[in-house]
Amino acid sequence: MKLSDLRGMTPDQLEDELVKSKREQFNLRFQKATGQLTNTARVREVRRTVARINTIAREKQATSGAKG
Repeated sequence: MKLSDLRGMTPDQLEDELVKSKREQFNLRFQKATGQLTNTARVREVRRTVARINTIAREKQATSGAKG
């Protein structure tokens, strides 16, 4: 997911996307453990997506806290 897409989301949408990404991350780890994982690069992509979502959510929380 692109950074610009994430920045345009509301905090609720970011939370939903985070849940979805963490679920995918869990499934990929499970596939790796059972030997069914074919696209190993996807693990890295999802891990970075989770980090991006957390960063954007933290930024939005900080800016909303500073304004209010």
